[in-house]
Amino acid sequence: MKSKMNTWTAIFNIFNCVMLFISWFVVIAQAINENGNASSGNFFYAVTWIGVVLNVIAFYYAKKLSISVVGPVLGIIGSVLSGLSMIFAFPSIVLLIIAVVFEFLQKPAKGATNAK
Repeated sequence: MKSKMNTWTAIFNIFNCVMLFISWFVVIAQAINENGNASSGNFFYAVTWIGVVLNVIAFYYAKKLSISVVGPVLGIIGSVLSGLSMIFAFPSIVLLIIAVVFEFLQKPAKGATNAK
């Protein structure tokens, strides 16, 4: 059985990867301008913490439907890393890309009985 929550979370994780990539340029431009306005970084942190919440919900649904939880777990780790500090943006992007692949696959969990 496929989970729509996993699919939508994977789509959001793709958006999150793009936002993390863009954040590098925004942070560098802000550092060059040195205007002291740190509000632009708050948007990127908000996006990553929304990703944490969505991946936790996807983890719950994957567990409930006996789908492999590898994607949501990698998504949680990747989102939490960038949510803690933007220093971890590159490892977060890598983890989120791998999470997207596993969330789109939605293979049955090991040991799950097929009720067909």
